[in-house]
Amino acid sequence: MSEVVANPPATAPASAPADSGGHVTATRRLLRRLRGIMAASESAQERLDRIVRVIAAEMVAEVCSAYVMRAGEVLELFATEGLRPEAVHRTRLRVGEGLVGVIAASARPLALADAQSHPDFAYRPETGEEVYHSLMGVPILRGGRVLGVLVVQNRTLRHYTEDEVEVLQTIAMIIAELVASGELVNPLEMEESRGGVALPVRLEGIRLNPGLAIGPAVLHEPAVVIRQVVAEDIEAEQGRLRQAVAAMQQAIDKLVDRSRGLGPGEHRDIIETYRMFAADRGWLGRIGEAVRSGLTAEAAVQKVRDETRGRMLQIADPYLRERLFDLEDLANRLLRYLTGQSPGLSAAELPSEFIVVAQTMGPAELLDYAHRRIKGLVLEEGSATAHVAIVARAFDIPVVGRMGEATRQIETGDILIVDGDHGQVLIRPRADIQHSVGATIAARTRRRAFYESLRDLPAVTRDEVDIRLLLNAGLLLDMAQLAPTDAEGIGLFRTEIPLLTRSAFPDVADQADFYRRVYQQAEGRPVVFRTLDIGGDKVLPYLAHGAEDNPAMGWRAIRIGLDRPAMLRQQLRALIRAAAGLDLYVKFPMIAEVPELEEARRLLDKELARAAREGREPPHSVKVGVMLEVPSLLWQLPALLKRVDFLSIGTNDLAQFLFACDRGNPRVADRYDLLSAPMLALFRHVVAECRAANTPLSMCGEMAGDPIEAMVLIAIGFRSFSMAANAIGPVKTMIRSLDAGALARYVDEIGERPEHSLRRWLESYARDHAVAL
Repeated sequence: MSEVVANPPATAPASAPADSGGHVTATRRLLRRLRGIMAASESAQERLDRIVRVIAAEMVAEVCSAYVMRAGEVLELFATEGLRPEAVHRTRLRVGEGLVGVIAASARPLALADAQSHPDFAYRPETGEEVYHSLMGVPILRGGRVLGVLVVQNRTLRHYTEDEVEVLQTIAMIIAELVASGELVNPLEMEESRGGVALPVRLEGIRLNPGLAIGPAVLHEPAVVIRQVVAEDIEAEQGRLRQAVAAMQQAIDKLVDRSRGLGPGEHRDIIETYRMFAADRGWLGRIGEAVRSGLTAEAAVQKVRDETRGRMLQIADPYLRERLFDLEDLANRLLRYLTGQSPGLSAAELPSEFIVVAQTMGPAELLDYAHRRIKGLVLEEGSATAHVAIVARAFDIPVVGRMGEATRQIETGDILIVDGDHGQVLIRPRADIQHSVGATIAARTRRRAFYESLRDLPAVTRDEVDIRLLLNAGLLLDMAQLAPTDAEGIGLFRTEIPLLTRSAFPDVADQADFYRRVYQQAEGRPVVFRTLDIGGDKVLPYLAHGAEDNPAMGWRAIRIGLDRPAMLRQQLRALIRAAAGLDLYVKFPMIAEVPELEEARRLLDKELARAAREGREPPHSVKVGVMLEVPSLLWQLPALLKRVDFLSIGTNDLAQFLFACDRGNPRVADRYDLLSAPMLALFRHVVAECRAANTPLSMCGEMAGDPIEAMVLIAIGFRSFSMAANAIGPVKTMIRSLDAGALARYVDEIGERPEHSLRRWLESYARDHAVAL
């Protein structure tokens, strides 16, 4: 049945009426009519023809036309009401050509009262559009990709309203589904045209694992469609379930075996735990019970998964939510075995290199891809302590999480740039950007090879100043970087990081076992353990902690340890047991006054005395230090240095407290520069005090891993730096090209300039003196 449409008037009003209530009613009526057309059993072309007629009538326009993108960035007139019928499928415009092409190129609406006076107006005689003066057009978008352009035109100089533009944009969303269905244009042709017409999109997330990667997207879609719910033969379904479980467990055993090649670390523990989940009798028992109730094996797995998800999504505890991801992974894996599908995509289905995009992912699912040339991972959820992020670190895969609508905005085949360093993903970048990033990755690869060639060379300046380079760590996985970097030890072991993935505070035995493993992997190198720096942005899920207006300056670190002495004493007890016969280095974070250090030291002494009473072997030596993070300590240094064996500076907190600048607030986080007169004066003061007291001083903050900032610290007098593993190479390269004495004299000259930053002078110095930054 054809659509009955009243003929529009010869002229339309100069603008739409201002009655908002009537506008909403008319829009709803129009959308209802369009939905009815979309549901009709006609061909896609017939439905599109009806749609443009309805739009023209409802929007009081003489013309409504729909242009669809074809291969080669060409927009073809597919349907029209008002232009000459013979122009359909004949009129074509390239992206950027004419007003229709401009709308496609910019992906933005355009409303012109006098379209023919616009410099981009392109007249096509076959259309007969010379009599139409005004034009309103909107892009037909789907997933950030331009699929076409929808246009209305009028004879008069009509001023289209914002409401009318919004209505046309809403209609274009409906037409986008029709175009994307593949009924109008062959899907293969649409695939060919994707690269040029898709719009670049930048998404912001959080860094889960650093690195840079480029490649085509592969959407991780583990969902399995269940076609039969009620079982015809319960015994047969039970047999199918047993066979699928056995096959799944055997495959997971192989994954565990493959993971052993990655060396020791938390990733191994996570995968082993995952294997235990796969054999969990409670989980498998609930599935078996659902089968006995009359469901097929697939329906039973989905029922148990849905019930578990419903319960656990109401829990805010991040540890328990992480268990949910593991169970989701297992359920999807079991469903695939039941339906005869292998987990993940086959090697033949995957590009030579690719980036996986997923809402979330379990550790075993990542292992399915990790042996098949995966270059990066994008997640809608996730945290730095998520199991999949920890496993990704073992493979050195860049990971960005908290990407929100990633799976909706990214389609399989889209080229992605994953910037794990800055927590960004660029979708469908321009060719020049792809080339630039490819060159950057190649340069990084060459630099990494160069840094590896420096591994066995000492960190000594050109004027023979020895510099000590150590690693920051927080996981057993990080310990594996000691050998390849040839770092002298661990200058900062963040003991709170492993606790963030646990469901309860570990007992002394568990903690001691963990710290022994740290010592074992250090292989005789020194390890400096920082006691729990929890609170602020690192809240343990099992520790009651109310909301705070300013958590960075609130109840955290040593304040929690002294207020909850049992927790701190248990940690110290575990460290003492693990360090039997070894050197124990302990430093306390967030110390604001000397009495806090004295109280923490008393707790340590009590635990040493307890170990002696129990007849345990004591540490070979015990060295105590503090993290200088709170500016109040600057006026207590003489008294403090008499009570510590070493001092470390944490610049992240120190800088934000010194400048009263919240580093978590993007509006002010970069407002002040560490290479400024106030910070350099502070460092000079600390260096002088430590030298006078003969107290070892080290830098553990982010400054230590930045070559130019580490360069200046060496000039001031720092000789020990602790940093991330990937910073060792760049910093050592800088050190070996530096004349520390010459730079020290230059810093003396400029150090007191009242400038916002001294960085540009220092960068110029490095260029002029061939210091490798």
